[in-house]
Amino acid sequence: MSSTVFFGSARQARLEAKETLPAKLDLIIERLGLRERVKDETVAIKMHTGNNMSYSTIHPVFVRRVVQAVKDGGGKPFVVDVNWDAAGAELRGYASETIGCPVYPAAGPDEKYFYDHARTYKSIKNFRVAGLIQDSSFMVNFSHIKGHPSCSFGGAFKNIALGCMAGETRSAMHDVMHYDQYWFPEKCPEPVDRQRMIESCPFSALVEDKHHPGQLHLHMEQCNQCGRCLKVAPAGSLKIDAVNFHSFQEAAATAADVVMSTFAPGKVTNLALATHMTPVCDCFGFTSMPVLPDAGVFGSDDIVAIDQAVLDVTGKSRLIEENLPTVMEVHTREGHPFRWLHGPLKDPYVVVAYGEKLGMGSRDYELVDVLPVEKVERSAMQYIAAH
Repeated sequence: MSSTVFFGSARQARLEAKETLPAKLDLIIERLGLRERVKDETVAIKMHTGNNMSYSTIHPVFVRRVVQAVKDGGGKPFVVDVNWDAAGAELRGYASETIGCPVYPAAGPDEKYFYDHARTYKSIKNFRVAGLIQDSSFMVNFSHIKGHPSCSFGGAFKNIALGCMAGETRSAMHDVMHYDQYWFPEKCPEPVDRQRMIESCPFSALVEDKHHPGQLHLHMEQCNQCGRCLKVAPAGSLKIDAVNFHSFQEAAATAADVVMSTFAPGKVTNLALATHMTPVCDCFGFTSMPVLPDAGVFGSDDIVAIDQAVLDVTGKSRLIEENLPTVMEVHTREGHPFRWLHGPLKDPYVVVAYGEKLGMGSRDYELVDVLPVEKVERSAMQYIAAH
């Protein structure tokens, strides 16, 4: 069954406020019926407030409009993020005076407020949902679109899969990338061969395992699957396999499913802002140049459909290679531009495929433009009068 995804393009025909992205977000909020749905609800607005010197996260202007809509509808809104980001959110503009509501750490200031949910995925046996998420009766999942070194793409799934979990679960989700064996030490007994493999990687992705001397450890986040290490590795000693990279995405889909299971049907909606899309996650604590052109703002009750639509729309854009950090390289030009950036085995569409398989939504969607960009005849440009 097809789902609906509302969309507002970053482009505009006229230099008028009503055609800008915050105004298009207002139209999406109306189409989602947010005000009518939140009366007397405790509404967690899950977003990424970034940390340190990041400035490409969702601008407070957008957050304020969502908060105000919830208040207009009679809901009680608050913003949540992980503890170390929430603690300094006001330094990046997310103060109650600017956005209209408080910012809280989702699992408490010490990450000790959570609810356990037994669900097995590889090495993970239990998912710890942040207490303020499960205590809420409604959630607005407001994601900022960007690249991500673990899976190439951060959108609606990643925003709640990691951001709504306590720290122990977040760590376990990253560790699951090492569940399937990729290093076979018996095939590489010589230290000189291991050193040659380590030196072959320009990204320092392959290192000696600090817990098991004489063995190698692959930092999946830094690996772009270029294959340099395989060219010098003894036969059969190392595998660069899709299963390790895809494990993180399946864990993310599973975690998001657990989070959403704590809400009654119809009590979660999703928004996504695809502007200033950087190579890596907002949690890195800095902002680099955008690597994709601004696409716009999206909204849907279907988490699978919104990430699928975001990927389809941004997938038509060109990767702005001149903006890439010089430490990064492109060695595939197939699939989504985020895949070009992070490697062929980090396919951003994998997470939505897992989400659909779990019954969380549909990859089949209708994209509804809330304010299509018109082709207008030449007209006078408006200006602000001096008096």
